[in-house]
Amino acid sequence: MLLSAIAALMDRDLRTLRREVEAYPDEHQLWHTPAGVGNSAGTLALHLAGNLQHCVGARLGATGYVRDRPAEFARRGVPRAELIDEIEAARSALRALAGIDPVSLSGDFPEVVGQVRVQTGEYLIHLATHLAYHLGQVDYHRRVVTGRTEGVGAVRPAELSTARPAAG
Repeated sequence: MLLSAIAALMDRDLRTLRREVEAYPDEHQLWHTPAGVGNSAGTLALHLAGNLQHCVGARLGATGYVRDRPAEFARRGVPRAELIDEIEAARSALRALAGIDPVSLSGDFPEVVGQVRVQTGEYLIHLATHLAYHLGQVDYHRRVVTGRTEGVGAVRPAELSTARPAAG
């Protein structure tokens, strides 16, 4: 249950990230960094996609993905279509969660993280909250840069894997 819930939350939030990227009327706005803002939406999209392709896809699913974390923060002007491709690749990487033995969640994540060892289950929850944290930043970035206040339907409960019509 925990693995499928984490996978569903991450997938929902990656779909929301895609909607956020698509909601910028001018592709160049994805890369604008207003005063006081450290990362553009494009940078955050690359970072989130790279992070999940590495941590979930490569480390847990043996996909062979090779991460270039510095490039996630250094690249600029990446076309919207390429950002969307990266987001979709991250969604595909989530398939690795279906093959994990739930017993392994109490074991260590197969990589040292921030110079410490952490349990796989806790780290997966961390990855989901990391995604949600940066997704909120992207939403605010889009609103500030574009001047548009309308949302993109972020974090919809109806998109959860267990969502069903309420009994009458």
